[in-house]
Amino acid sequence: MKYVDLHCDTLTESAKLNSDLKTCELQTNFEKLKKSDCAAQCFAVFTQGDGAARFFKESCDWYGNMLEKHKDSVVSVRNSCDLVKCLNGTKTGAVLTAEDIGFLNGDIAGIKKLGDAGVKMASLVWNNKNLFASPNLIFENGLPKFELRCSEGLTPLGEQAVEAMEENKIILDVSHLSDGGTLRALEISKKPVVASHSNAAEVCNVSRNLTDALIKKIAESGGVIGVNFCKDFLGEGDNFDLIYKHIIHIINAGGEDAVAFGSDFDGIPALTGMEDCTKMPYLLDYLAKRGIKNSTAEKLCFKNFMRVLREFD
Repeated sequence: MKYVDLHCDTLTESAKLNSDLKTCELQTNFEKLKKSDCAAQCFAVFTQGDGAARFFKESCDWYGNMLEKHKDSVVSVRNSCDLVKCLNGTKTGAVLTAEDIGFLNGDIAGIKKLGDAGVKMASLVWNNKNLFASPNLIFENGLPKFELRCSEGLTPLGEQAVEAMEENKIILDVSHLSDGGTLRALEISKKPVVASHSNAAEVCNVSRNLTDALIKKIAESGGVIGVNFCKDFLGEGDNFDLIYKHIIHIINAGGEDAVAFGSDFDGIPALTGMEDCTKMPYLLDYLAKRGIKNSTAEKLCFKNFMRVLREFD
């Protein structure tokens, strides 16, 4: 079955390495996506620190060059019609996303430029507070305290950014956003909100994972939650079993229309059994054996994200 993955850091890593996205020796590349029967991969540009704005532009240029170079097998996905073509055709879709738009330094007008550059989904913040928002990760004495949750809301600029993203047809990604910021974003948003790579806190109690209350509110917005393959957020035990448990818990808390995949490949250490994207068919076989119906699997793999994407056409 074809699938969509809502988050990976492969674009960022390949741009840093100046390594071709088709053959780069990373957890995901164009060849591996084709082998795994991926309909579309969301490629995040991750930016942090000095030079973040420059790196964002350079990464977008790199991405555009890669799509042009490999246009015989890969195509940009900017709306639901593009995704339908990938589901029904032979080319792999590529969706451009941005992880942490703090590099805009509060410039709301810059959000339109993101949309013009082809960004279809973006997060306000990563692990460091910026002019828009606070992260869900709290540090004490320089160390992350995964058991603590952040209740800080959005800044006034963050609230404006949420509205500007909707105006420019950019999906808001609340992975990494504080609990308070996520709640406020959901109050402001008129369209679905996505957590591109977050799991269920009831299964693995870390702040990067979503409480049942947040899962329900994201589901009520019409949004989806991409299950993350990071071991720190899955928990202890067999990895395929843990992925299954997070999927089932999200379904139980928010309904089967609220779940998707958000691997975080190339942003996480290799996971035993899911070392790279070519293992996705094995995961899907496992989920079927555990009793996930084909109709539910289709929602998990592509229908749920398709529904969200259609709202931003």
